[in-house]
Amino acid sequence: MKMFLSFSLVLLTFLAIPAKSYAQGEAAVPFLLLAPDSRFSAIGETGTGLADNSSAIFWNPAGIAFLTGSEVSITHSNWLPQFNLDLFYDYISFRTYIEDISGSVTSSITYMNFGEFIYTDENSPDPLGTFSAFDAALTLGYATKLGTDWGVGMNFRIIHSQLSTLSVGEEQGEGVATSVSFDLAAMWRPERLDLFGWVTENRFSIGANLSNLGPKITYIDQAQSDPIPTNFRLGMAFHLFNDEFNSLMFTLDFSKLLVSRDTTGQSSEFYESIVTSWGDDGINNELRDIVTSFGMEYWYGTPGDFLFALRAGYFYEDPSYGNRQFMTFGAGLRYDIYGFDFSYISSIAENHPLDETLRFTIVIGWGAVEQERGFPRGPQGI
Repeated sequence: MKMFLSFSLVLLTFLAIPAKSYAQGEAAVPFLLLAPDSRFSAIGETGTGLADNSSAIFWNPAGIAFLTGSEVSITHSNWLPQFNLDLFYDYISFRTYIEDISGSVTSSITYMNFGEFIYTDENSPDPLGTFSAFDAALTLGYATKLGTDWGVGMNFRIIHSQLSTLSVGEEQGEGVATSVSFDLAAMWRPERLDLFGWVTENRFSIGANLSNLGPKITYIDQAQSDPIPTNFRLGMAFHLFNDEFNSLMFTLDFSKLLVSRDTTGQSSEFYESIVTSWGDDGINNELRDIVTSFGMEYWYGTPGDFLFALRAGYFYEDPSYGNRQFMTFGAGLRYDIYGFDFSYISSIAENHPLDETLRFTIVIGWGAVEQERGFPRGPQGI
C-alpha cells in the first residue's frame, strides 16, 4: 500500500518543530511540542515562568501550585494554513484545587487531526479505500506548593499515534503506536526578592519543566522505534508595572530538545539523552540548538470584573537548526468567570508553513481565592 500522503503530512508536521528533529528524524509524535493555547502563543510561545492558568499543564505544571479554584479551557487551531489541508489541532485542559490534598489535580487532552486519506495498490493508482490519521494524548497531573515561594508539579501522559491502520508494502503491522511519558517541573515565585539592594515584592517568577520523559514509541517493530520528544524548558516572568488598573508583564523562555543518537544512527534512551544531548553535536552547536523566545502582556481592568489584554512576542531559532523566526500577536478578554483569547503568527520568512496560524481559546474559571501574593495579576481575577 502506498502511504505517500500520510508520510507527507508527518513531514509537514515536523516543519513546526526544531529542525534537528525534522532533518535527522530524531523524535516521533512531535505534536507534543506544539504550543497548545492562545494566550502564551501570543507572547512568543513563552509560558514556563508565568504558567498561571490551566494550560500550565503543558508549559510548567508547577505554576498551578500557586492557583486556587477551578478552570477549564478549550483551544482550536487550523494547522499549517499555508497548505490548505484538513489539519487541525485541539487542546482541552482542566484544573481544580482540592484543599484536602493541599494541591491541584489537572488533566488535558491533546488531539492533532491529519485528516482522511485515500490508499491505493502498489501497482495501481486506483483507490481501494480510505483511512484516517491522528495523534492524541491524555495527561493527568498534580501540583502543590512547598512552602511559600516554591511550587512543584508532575504529569503522567498516555500517547496514541495512528498514522495508518494499514500495512505498507511487505511490512507486517500497522502504523499505530501507544506509549507513555511523564513531566517534572518546579517554580520559584518569591514574595520578596533582594538583588544587591534592589528589592522587589511579588514581581518575579522563574520555572523549569522537563517534559515527555518516557520510552521510545514503536509502530512496526522494536528495531524501528523512535524516541518521543523529551524537552527542557527554562523560563522567567517579571512584572514591569502593576497598579490598580494596569499590569505589564515580560516573559522569557529557553527550550531545548533532549534527543540524541550515536554514530550508527541509533537513538539513546530518554534517561541517557537528558545528559548526552548537551554534547553529542559539540557544545557550541548544542547551545545554538536552544530556542529563545520572549513576549509582553498588558492587562487593563479590575480583576474579578472586566479585563482586556494585548500581547506580542518574538520566537527565534538558529538558522542552522530550523530557522523558525516569527512574531506573535494576540488579545484577550475576561468578564466574570468567562474568558476569550486569540493569537496570530506572522513569520519572518516568506511562505513559512506556520505563517498566519490562528489559535482561539475559550476559558471558564470559577471559585478562585485571591492569592496572598497577588502574583500574577489579570487571569487570576476570573
